[in-house]
Amino acid sequence: MSAGDGVGEPLLLTGARLAGHGKPVDLLLRGGRVRAVAPSGTLAGGDLGDGGRAGVAGTGLGAGPVERVDLAGRTVLPGLWDKHVHLTQWALVRRRLDLSGAGSAAEAAALVRDRLADGPPEPGAALVGFGFRDGLWPDVPTAALLDAVAGDVPVVLVSGDLHCAWLSTTGLRYVGVDQHPTGVLRESEWLPLAAVVDRVADDLADAWVTDAAAAAAARGVVGVVDLEITDNLTAWRRRFAGGFDALRVRAGVWTSWLDDVLAEGLRTGDVLPGTGGLLQQGPYKVVTDGSLNTRTAYCHDAYRGLTGPEAHGILSVPPDELVPLMKRAHGGGLECAIHAIGDHANALALDAFAATGARGSVEHAQLLDVADLARFAELGVVASVQPEHAMDDRDVADRYWTGRTARAYPYGSLDGAGAVLALGSDAPVAALDPWDAIASAVSRARDGRAPWHPEQRIGLRTALAASTDGRGLYPMAGGPADLVVLDADPLRDGVGADAGDGGAADALRRLPVAGTLLAGRWTHRSF
Repeated sequence: MSAGDGVGEPLLLTGARLAGHGKPVDLLLRGGRVRAVAPSGTLAGGDLGDGGRAGVAGTGLGAGPVERVDLAGRTVLPGLWDKHVHLTQWALVRRRLDLSGAGSAAEAAALVRDRLADGPPEPGAALVGFGFRDGLWPDVPTAALLDAVAGDVPVVLVSGDLHCAWLSTTGLRYVGVDQHPTGVLRESEWLPLAAVVDRVADDLADAWVTDAAAAAAARGVVGVVDLEITDNLTAWRRRFAGGFDALRVRAGVWTSWLDDVLAEGLRTGDVLPGTGGLLQQGPYKVVTDGSLNTRTAYCHDAYRGLTGPEAHGILSVPPDELVPLMKRAHGGGLECAIHAIGDHANALALDAFAATGARGSVEHAQLLDVADLARFAELGVVASVQPEHAMDDRDVADRYWTGRTARAYPYGSLDGAGAVLALGSDAPVAALDPWDAIASAVSRARDGRAPWHPEQRIGLRTALAASTDGRGLYPMAGGPADLVVLDADPLRDGVGADAGDGGAADALRRLPVAGTLLAGRWTHRSF
């Protein structure tokens, strides 16, 4: 079974419109694929007086019962993809204490206090929060500050970029740390311990993931590249065996499980049997540096106000380790997804692609040397970016990357240099909603603020095409029947007509999704 196969009933969508076009079309879906796209009225045979089912003529496929759904002028696009998610993390975070609005350590501690006033966590569990960003806080997070509001309740607060955590004294003991000078664990101190607070019974985690996937489908998402830090393939095989069928999933692999994937002979894009064609082997993921908010992204220049050996950030996987890893993965048929945020880390990642001949993507590409822009296209490396991060990080970038922000989150420059862009969320770092990413990419604005470096905007057509897994803006005969049905045409109805118009960008974020089809089967329908 191929990745495009499916078991959806034959379906004739009538009265559809293609993005930016006024004349209606009909689409015939059969066997999980789009079989025909033609002017309205040219595909259906008979008077459809049989409760919406009729034969289909003129397609070369023969007659047979086909369900008809009138889209009544709604717009149809290829289904949307999120090219960078941590889906289990996102499912967990949707149930955690939200700290994203905290403007100081004191405000975050007050949110913890208020939550505990409603009742403590279950015995043996910690209170887990998510989403704080301390880069601009006027005060310093400490274990003592959390102890004052939580007492003996273990508290673990995970940053919005996932690269650090702030813990109470009992929270530190909960994750296995006896003593720590501040209670804030960064990078290598924290990342190996994250699994302690993420530990959930498989059946519960799978139920939460299914719920999160349904919410994504309601926003037009048909597929994700899942880069969860776990034995990802085993988890997804279990979920599909249990009946999961809401999304296509490309399951990434990390170094700890690379040997297992290579031993199976799996290559990126291979479809796993028994999953209805919906589960594929994804890329090999390596994190080479940290993040901006944690001031650990690896940069040529020091962070403003920082001194010492880590003033330029942290290079967690240097070239003498990265190149052999990528060469091995590439030799086994795996694409590589290399996390690089700082400009120095990005240069080294591109060097490693050049040295190994590997294919794949740089994940994030948040700060780039001008000289490195053209290398993405030259090397065939995809720039896998998350435009909401630019909106989340603009103020902290202005502070710590002073004088460099003209080349930060440089989507316009990458597009102009011929790079292939792929949009995503990095959920839970940003919400798993492709319309947020698209709106931020075309406007460089959010929350009523003026655009930030508007010269780095990309056009709406480019942003949409960067969200459809290489399928452009129009469903094509022969392609998978993965579609999103919209109540408004983003190219015609004023929704995204002016990228500099904050109202148009807000309308993109709120764009109503009427339906989502995966392999010709509805995963969301509101009409």
